[in-house]
Amino acid sequence: MSDAPEPDTDFASVQDGFQRLWTPHRMAYITGERPSEDAGDGCPFCAAPGRGDAEGLVVHRGEHCYVVMNLFPYNPGHVLVCPYRHVSLYVDLTDEETLEFGRLTKQAIAALDATSGPSGYNIGMNQGAVAGAGVQAHLHQHVVPRWGGDMNFLPIIGQTKALPMLLEDVRGRLAGAWPTA
Repeated sequence: MSDAPEPDTDFASVQDGFQRLWTPHRMAYITGERPSEDAGDGCPFCAAPGRGDAEGLVVHRGEHCYVVMNLFPYNPGHVLVCPYRHVSLYVDLTDEETLEFGRLTKQAIAALDATSGPSGYNIGMNQGAVAGAGVQAHLHQHVVPRWGGDMNFLPIIGQTKALPMLLEDVRGRLAGAWPTA
């Protein structure tokens, strides 16, 4: 019998000094899975309002449009303003939907200002595949809070984004600070 120590075969517990950012929800994009372009349960923006607010990550519900957390946020507080109706283009909105769409965008900014005080915003929509729309068939506008220095090497080198808050926590804070008028 040898006096040599048994080799350490529990590689899962080996400490190497690195911290890990686990993002398993991103596998849908890596493997090429895409949401359905059809209205109904296959469309994430048709499905979200049919769930409870916390489960669907809905921040606020209006009459014609609603605000939902982005499941793949660029920054904490990244929300999407969506019409309930399954339309793909801004010009397809009714006048009532257009007014509420704009009002909810302004209210999202007010709620984000109250909860996290960003230094600025990226606001916009991508219509069509060539414009970068991930879900082309259901119109949605991004409201992305920005802070000085919020970009670093992780997205560029490691294709990783460090987000200091969970989506559920950000949704709760925004819903609680949503303007009443």
